[in-house]
Amino acid sequence: MAKKKKTTDTSRVKKGAELEVEHLTEVTDVTPKQARTLLRKHGADWQKLKDEAEDMKEED
Repeated sequence: MAKKKKTTDTSRVKKGAELEVEHLTEVTDVTPKQARTLLRKHGADWQKLKDEAEDMKEED
């Protein structure tokens, strides 16, 4: 039997999450790269995502 190849490319957002990246960038005015980083870190915790995004904006 052939083994399934596992892909663990964490540099890309999972399929379907690109919409979340777009939404987060529109709502918080962070860059897509920053949005992806936040989504990997916090998942779907939108309150935490928004808080972290606001902190990022203040640092700039």
